[in-house]
Amino acid sequence: MIGSLRGRLLHRDGQAGEVLIEVAGVGYRVSMTPTAMVAVGDEGSQVFVYVHHAIREADQHLYGFTTLEERTCFESLLGAHGVGPALALAVLGVHTPAQLRLAVATDDVDSLCMVPGVGKKTAARLLIELKNRMDFSDDLEGVVAAVSGGPAGVRSVKGDATQALAGLGYTNDEIRAALSDLPDDGDVSALVRDALQRMATL
Repeated sequence: MIGSLRGRLLHRDGQAGEVLIEVAGVGYRVSMTPTAMVAVGDEGSQVFVYVHHAIREADQHLYGFTTLEERTCFESLLGAHGVGPALALAVLGVHTPAQLRLAVATDDVDSLCMVPGVGKKTAARLLIELKNRMDFSDDLEGVVAAVSGGPAGVRSVKGDATQALAGLGYTNDEIRAALSDLPDDGDVSALVRDALQRMATL
């Protein structure tokens, strides 16, 4: 079972969504998200990727990630009912691991619906399954901090909430409307939850 690759990046194929990495004279085709394909490095350079090695009957496929957390999220997604590698990559192509954790922790169905091919029923089911698999629902403050870029309380509470919501892909106008008459102090995670609930009804 292949868990990682270190070698030279020979080629990047945006249309196929894969890179070709040469390790000890052998070229490995590795599927990645568009973001990861750019972040992995320049063609001709030495690169390192974490790998999920999928083996199904006569078919083998490699999926690559620039961080261990991305691979862990990918494998958590694969464990959900009806989620295959293509959909799992699509989710990570839209949301970083921190954004995905925040969406799951706050039951943000609309955020998961931003992923192509994911409707509200699928998103709602994914939220339930991922919350059970990821086991972080009691650490929302840490999740918010990961998305907002720092610990809650260093900036204003609304500032942290704004950064977290922006990290989930909401526009400035949507965030401003959702936060307009919410309190300026208190718990960041509660503020994010309230804002997400408001945006779901707008």
